[in-house]
Amino acid sequence: MDFQATLFPTGADLPGDGFERRPLTGGAWVDLRRGWLGEADEVFDTMVRTVAWQAGRRQMYDRVVEVPRLVRFYHAGEPLPHPALDRARDVLSLHYRPELGEPFTTTGCCYYRDGRDSVAWHGDRIGRSRLYDTMVAIVSLGDPRRLLLRPRGGGDSIAFELGHGDLLVMGGSCQRTWEHCVPKTAWAGPRLSVQYRPADVR
Repeated sequence: MDFQATLFPTGADLPGDGFERRPLTGGAWVDLRRGWLGEADEVFDTMVRTVAWQAGRRQMYDRVVEVPRLVRFYHAGEPLPHPALDRARDVLSLHYRPELGEPFTTTGCCYYRDGRDSVAWHGDRIGRSRLYDTMVAIVSLGDPRRLLLRPRGGGDSIAFELGHGDLLVMGGSCQRTWEHCVPKTAWAGPRLSVQYRPADVR
């Protein structure tokens, strides 16, 4: 692997220590914790080898195109591909429940195979998040990639380079009032994104 191995092998602890909360406009905020997920190396290897990754297709204007990444979605109650991911979800649910009011229940995974894979500007606004504040917690594994945020409708963007084992949580009105993306880049190694969401948020 070309990425640096995690320095936190003991497992995910409550994320309060070492967290950076960045307030955004419109009641949105972002929490960032570097190197949060222990066992990140093993989780990465297991997911690449064992997850039944799916290639998606979507309509774009007058043609159907390949989605530039592989995906896998886990419904509530469905076992995740590594026990560390179940533990991470439970730890996050415990930590954020006073603000969120409910646990994280579903898990979406994306496999960015190289720098050509990406995700366009969007907010997770399917379901309750279209109208109400919510949270989306992202664990990044593998090669570093930039995640950009900008106010919905355009404006200056904010960049977060997410590395191996890093945790980023978007909260408050972030999904409604801001957008995020992972842009293409000239070169990058493989990277996985694990996204925890509450029920009825996509």
